[in-house]
Amino acid sequence: MTLKAASMPLNEDEIIEGIRRWVVAESPSHDAGGVEAVLDEVEKDFEGLPVTIDRRPGTGGYGGILKVATAEPSNEPSILVLSHVDTVHPKGTLTGRLPFHRDGDKLYGPGLYDMKGGAYLAVAGYRALVRAGVAPARPVTFLFTPDEEVGSPTSRAAIEEEARKAAYVLVTEPARDGGRIVTARKGVARFTLATHGRPAHAGARHEDGRSAIREMAHQILAVEGMTDYARAITTTVGLVKGGTAANVTPENCTAEIDLRVPDPETGAEMVARILGLQPVTPDVTVHVEGGINRPPYPKTAPIESMLARAQGVARAIGFNLQDCPMTGGGSDGNFTAALGVPTLDGLGIDGAGAHTLHEHGLVSSIVPRARLLAGLMETLR
Repeated sequence: MTLKAASMPLNEDEIIEGIRRWVVAESPSHDAGGVEAVLDEVEKDFEGLPVTIDRRPGTGGYGGILKVATAEPSNEPSILVLSHVDTVHPKGTLTGRLPFHRDGDKLYGPGLYDMKGGAYLAVAGYRALVRAGVAPARPVTFLFTPDEEVGSPTSRAAIEEEARKAAYVLVTEPARDGGRIVTARKGVARFTLATHGRPAHAGARHEDGRSAIREMAHQILAVEGMTDYARAITTTVGLVKGGTAANVTPENCTAEIDLRVPDPETGAEMVARILGLQPVTPDVTVHVEGGINRPPYPKTAPIESMLARAQGVARAIGFNLQDCPMTGGGSDGNFTAALGVPTLDGLGIDGAGAHTLHEHGLVSSIVPRARLLAGLMETLR
């Protein structure tokens, strides 16, 4: 394969400085101002490039959505490059336990690995194509969203709208397991489970009470017992809240449930099981609401073909590209793959420690991964 992206100039120090600017603008999902500050930086990095910019105001207390297109609207299906700029780390992490810094091959900072590093690499790759006079194989649309880490409540519609106009989707979520990309993800469902009992004085009238927490204990064991590793099903009760005082039989209790499933059929089965939970304790009620919020992302034949093309690009650059088995984490790629649009995920920076205080990207992956993204823009015809 003759690949111009394999030899075009890329300045590692320039890219690191760009990543730094994005990372030091801390942007927890619920901090609209922080997200907008990152989008300001993103806009700066497209200045002087042949693009049109559409910045949409945020809704529901979240930041806005930034769409950058390399051509005027046309009927030609595009390459959609999908990135989120929100992070999970609370504001102050940067000046506290996880400052931006470099230690050898590791570049640290909140949200650097997941996923500001990868998002920046896509911009750097496109900028290098422009500087080298290389036209993308198709129009390219970059979409930067504000709320992926909390389920994309305000951006899903925009993501699906752009995906329907795309021939391919590239997701700049971080690489996995030493540089592997993602070609399949589990579907994600979320539920709220509520139990309602009867309050009573815990000492004087204990026999009159019906404990919502005791019932919740039964339900937690039932839900957690639905995990089936052989079928790639996991269930987790992650948050529980109930009761009013130690000496009162608790009237109410709530729990938040996370479900991961490998395919739509299994998803429908498990959603029905969880929504159908019944009380164990007499005189106590159980109510469940929720469902799938990220559909499963299976590895289809078109995705296999897209992977093979990406592997050819990587070989031309000089490295071996592999994908990882189905991952349990969800991303906005779940939405695009579910629409039948060939989607490659995990194309961002390599590293480790997402959502932790040792989150980092590998400097050695910066130039090869930027070339990979540029090469896909160059060749995905």
